[in-house]
Amino acid sequence: TWKWVVGPMFLYLCERLVRFWRSQQKVVITKVVIHPFKTIELQMMKKGFKMEVGQYVFVKCPAVSKLEWHPFTLTSAPEEDYFSIHVRIVGDWTEGLFNACGCDKQEFQEAWKLPKIAVDGPFGTASEDVFSYETVMLVGAGIGVTPFASVLKSVWYKYCHDATNLKLKKIYFYWLCRDTHAFEWFADLLQSLEAQMQERNNAEFLSYNIYLTGWDESQATHFVVHHEEEKDVITGLKQKTLYGRPNWENEFKTIAGQHPGSRIGVFLCGPEGLADTLNKQSISNSEADPRGVHFIFNKENF
Repeated sequence: TWKWVVGPMFLYLCERLVRFWRSQQKVVITKVVIHPFKTIELQMMKKGFKMEVGQYVFVKCPAVSKLEWHPFTLTSAPEEDYFSIHVRIVGDWTEGLFNACGCDKQEFQEAWKLPKIAVDGPFGTASEDVFSYETVMLVGAGIGVTPFASVLKSVWYKYCHDATNLKLKKIYFYWLCRDTHAFEWFADLLQSLEAQMQERNNAEFLSYNIYLTGWDESQATHFVVHHEEEKDVITGLKQKTLYGRPNWENEFKTIAGQHPGSRIGVFLCGPEGLADTLNKQSISNSEADPRGVHFIFNKENF
């Protein structure tokens, strides 16, 4: 038995030593942004830190807990001179981080008062392959939308600086959530991208659909009254919010018809049930002919 135990234990100890070494590297919090509905954005810098789109890191705050590490998706783009995470305050550890950063105080906080942060990573995910396709479908459910903040920011930077060498030509983005207010920071990002794409006369580059899966009767009445307004009453975007869940079979067939003979990347960050549905649709809507349309499914679950 010991022969089978020693190998894994040695690898585990090596991993713990590497994490301890990384935790001693200096991380500087350059900015703390408070978003609505108790969501904070930490912008940080670390010497030698290199990331790709959609990756994640483990974060430890000794002022809150000396042992706990928590995973967070990076919401910044590789082209930016910092890396960032968005933290929604939903438990004891996140509440402690919120208070340690001085977000519970009204006055301006000096940088030297911010807590020490340890960062381990970044670690790769399936979203890194998004630039390998000409056409992609990005599907985020709830908090699963965070990897696509990094993707969409990076796409915009690449598009602005060297659009001719950008292989990616079309993005279909789907966001399924019970309450968009919890992620208003992401709606702000979409508003910015929407405005910038219209300025460059390429609004068709990004096609997005937001599906609200939970609402009550009073909200439904409010939506109906303001449906004719130019911008959506929930997100402030020109694209109106849809209610319920998407008909995935129709969505796949429509996209397949618009891009015949293409390899289309399907990227999901969401629950396992949705992953099964998208995987089945990717298989059933791919043609047997190698020259036909093919959907390549990539996922990360939470």
